[in-house]
Amino acid sequence: MTEVAPSLRVDKWLWHARFFKTRTLAAKTVQVSGCRINGQRVSKPSSAVRVGDTLTFAKDRHIRLIRVEALGERRGPAPEAQALYTDLDPPVSEPRRIEAERVGGRPTKKDSRALDALSRED
Repeated sequence: MTEVAPSLRVDKWLWHARFFKTRTLAAKTVQVSGCRINGQRVSKPSSAVRVGDTLTFAKDRHIRLIRVEALGERRGPAPEAQALYTDLDPPVSEPRRIEAERVGGRPTKKDSRALDALSRED
């Protein structure tokens, strides 16, 4: 007889690996946005994930590319969850924020009262 490789539901694995706060959110993401397991699109949260599979899914306006390293028994602490996968995404650089220098800044309450007093004198 051939042995079947152990597997886990994709929504449960995404929750164990701490990509989503709740299992319901993970299931909803798989159903609505879709998820790819080894390049095959799946829309059922009950789809099986095995060690060595590659997952592609949308998370926080980014497309995540993850390789499953372990299935996990529970939703544990973050270091335990990070051991379940390898992130295949290239590192995302933080967008540079250009802050315009404020000229004068916002007037204080005292300044506003002085401006009001000047405008009433006219």
